Amino acid sequence: MADLFADPDQPAADTPAPDAPLADRLRPGTLGDVVGQNHLTGPDGAIGRMVAAGKLSSMILWGPPGTGKTTIARLLAGAVGLRYAAISAVFSGVADLKRVFAEARDHARTGKRTLLFVDEIHRFNRAQQDGFLPYVEDGTVTLVGATTENPSFELNAALLSRAQVLILHRLDAAALGLLLDRAEAIMERSLPLDADARAALIASADGDGRFLLNQAETLFSVHFDAPLDPAGLGQFLQRRVAVYDKDREGHYNLISALHKSLRGSDPQAALYYLARMLTAGEEPLYVLRRLTRFASEDIGLADPQALVQCLAAKDAYDFLGSPEGELAIVQACLYCATAPKSNAAYVAQKAAWRSARETGSLMPPQNILNAPTRLMKDIGYGKGYRYDHDAEGGFSGDNYWPAEMQPQRFYVPTDRGTEKRIAERMAWWDERRGALRGE
Repeated sequence: MADLFADPDQPAADTPAPDAPLADRLRPGTLGDVVGQNHLTGPDGAIGRMVAAGKLSSMILWGPPGTGKTTIARLLAGAVGLRYAAISAVFSGVADLKRVFAEARDHARTGKRTLLFVDEIHRFNRAQQDGFLPYVEDGTVTLVGATTENPSFELNAALLSRAQVLILHRLDAAALGLLLDRAEAIMERSLPLDADARAALIASADGDGRFLLNQAETLFSVHFDAPLDPAGLGQFLQRRVAVYDKDREGHYNLISALHKSLRGSDPQAALYYLARMLTAGEEPLYVLRRLTRFASEDIGLADPQALVQCLAAKDAYDFLGSPEGELAIVQACLYCATAPKSNAAYVAQKAAWRSARETGSLMPPQNILNAPTRLMKDIGYGKGYRYDHDAEGGFSGDNYWPAEMQPQRFYVPTDRGTEKRIAERMAWWDERRGALRGE
């Protein structure tokens, strides 16, 4: 049985040079030293159980930057006695893959299996990903891929079916604090920070251990007469830009969170997610398009002004630009969050579209057809049409449905906001319609 904490003769256990970056000098030597991922590396975690059994399956390590994906892969090889090989999808092509697989096959003939670590595996195209399949299936390599992107979007289904997807968590404050403790131990001195500044440094890392250690190394390299407070720390260190890819999962996660916060009438949370997107560099017009859609989908006629507010915000942003125009986006966001909600128009649209597809080309009743020619009049177009403005109450109660189709009820207003009055008006029309037909 393999020892979870053993790491014989592997690159991860090599002693870094004294002048190596602090993050490299603190790279864990055993899986037991990895911080923040105990749900995977602990005795009851998926990796812990595989190592205890001495047998690894292929896996995809999915998590944010600086959470230990590369470190875990290097340590896994030593923990179960596999040869370690690594490539990066950013710098490797087909020729590199062929060479790696050929070397792995040569070592397999001597009884030495290979753990192949592929960093940024989502960068390989679909055909390149398919190239891994025969070597994974016949055991030439145990594949450990690392990605910051959602594997279900970025990796082939065939490859995913042959590998476990293991999710690494962003490092919490406790894990990041432990990294700073280790940094201080190896440097044999404390960071030049007071308690509040230390907490601010941890918060600025946004769960990224490598970023935190790089910042700590910068602080260790400079002499300060007194410990820095949060303001002094902010002046000395550059602010970290939030991790946010506008065409990838982070983008969709945040717009989903914004939409659902708006739907749930939580203006505080909605404003937070709006701020997350805009401060990370999201295109303001994209956010305005989503707010405008929300105004129709989730508010509709419960408050018709919501759509007006969103379109006005778009005009204001076009006129003012950033950052002044962003306040108009905030106003539209808060208006939508605090407006009465109704998806009745959205439900009605889907029902009407479905009915239109199912009923095909049914002719409207002749009484509501235009008759611009004598022939059309002669065959009955427009015959019997009653002009509503001439009817009592401005309502004729006429029939507008094809003869082969029963009247449908697509739009059912709620009892919220303006729709409550609309519902009352529609009920009155239904009552009048029934009376005019003698029902």
